[in-house]
Amino acid sequence: MTIVRSLVLFVLAALAEIGGAWLVWQGVREQRGMLWIGAGVIALGLYGFVATLQPDANFGRILAAYGGVFVAGSLAWGMVVDGFRPDRWDVIGALLCLAGVLVIMYAPRG
Repeated sequence: MTIVRSLVLFVLAALAEIGGAWLVWQGVREQRGMLWIGAGVIALGLYGFVATLQPDANFGRILAAYGGVFVAGSLAWGMVVDGFRPDRWDVIGALLCLAGVLVIMYAPRG
């Protein structure tokens, strides 16, 4: 159950951070205004909170592993929201990052 909880938290963190960054991007780059930027800032703050809920107490480990989730999640977000089509190198890179997440977070430690 702890691994499932951790994976769910990584997904929630990714939605908050990537969504927040996308909202800020839309507010600034696409000139949608301060409401979008403000919503993005709130979502980014939510990401910081969600990360603290991980069962592992090591900040560095959590953020390092989340980096891999962020890479894969950003590509997925781009596909769903912006119509981005990753090439095979994007996919291979994302899979390598996710493999790193599994090693960093869930490898047996003695």
